[in-house]
Amino acid sequence: MLKPARKEFSAGGVVYKKAGEKTEVVLISRRNAWCLPKGKIEPGESPEGAAVREISEEAGIKVSVIKLLDDIFYKFISPADKAQVSKRVRFFLCKYLEGDLLADKTEVDETGWFDIKKALNVMSYPSEKFIMRKAAKSGMLKGGAQ
Repeated sequence: MLKPARKEFSAGGVVYKKAGEKTEVVLISRRNAWCLPKGKIEPGESPEGAAVREISEEAGIKVSVIKLLDDIFYKFISPADKAQVSKRVRFFLCKYLEGDLLADKTEVDETGWFDIKKALNVMSYPSEKFIMRKAAKSGMLKGGAQ
């Protein structure tokens, strides 16, 4: 039997850096799915602050928020308590500042820098591909995607 539905609000980012002539973005792998780093917003925390914190926790790097990209919405059944969850994730374009990628092994299996075309090919979720394309079209990610 399903428990009552609940809402969750998370934040994450498209993290980019210049690599010679190319721009690369960060993806994380969680349960065999390549996706953007993201996580729940803590009480009293801003979405921007949560995005920066989650990227640091999951990928081990420091970033600065450049601008809001968009929100995505989806529903799922929580494996922990079998409740239906309506989730909203606010994504920001974030510039890489410093640090080496390091997967938080409790939450993330792997991390990597990808050029935008490769990132779009390996990403698992269509809604996050939409966010990546929006980031590419923003002009910040030169050599972006169609």
